[in-house]
Amino acid sequence: MAKSKNTISDKEAKEIIQILKTRFEKNSARHKSVDWKKVEAKLLKQSDKIWSLIQMEQTGGEPDVIGEDKKTGEIIFCDCSAETPKGRVSLCYDEDALNARKENKPAGSAMKKAAEMGIEMMDETQYRDLQKLGKFDTKTSSWLKTPADIRKLGGAIFGDWRYGHTFIYHNGAQSYYAARGFRGLLKV
Repeated sequence: MAKSKNTISDKEAKEIIQILKTRFEKNSARHKSVDWKKVEAKLLKQSDKIWSLIQMEQTGGEPDVIGEDKKTGEIIFCDCSAETPKGRVSLCYDEDALNARKENKPAGSAMKKAAEMGIEMMDETQYRDLQKLGKFDTKTSSWLKTPADIRKLGGAIFGDWRYGHTFIYHNGAQSYYAARGFRGLLKV
């Protein structure tokens, strides 16, 4: 395996690969045209990506393959937990929002946590595509990568699934809630 700043043991790598393989096989409708052997071969060459998948799993994201990037050939993993990952809630949107809070600061920000985990936050299009694969965030919501013009005005967007539809809303980027986290993507 390739070297990484975030080291993992062979045992940890084998454990997460087995979890991912089991989830992959159980949820084949999410990735009809992707072969597990190709996924595993790519993972075994990139221990830093395995480390990120472990972080996704440990924070409740239940990562799974949702497709393959047709241009690059990269395999796309996404948090597929039914609700927003429990280990990533009560975070404001980004560090600017966190620093702007004078009282009752949350423990951190979604954007920083995603960067620390080596993943990207989903954007609106990716979130809408995920909702076509199942019903996610029926009781919770997830911060989404926010367009710069919205963020510049102090806002941030989030999404959920209610009343048979995907909804995208806005909130002040400084806000945080126990039922709002974020979903991430990882390309391998």
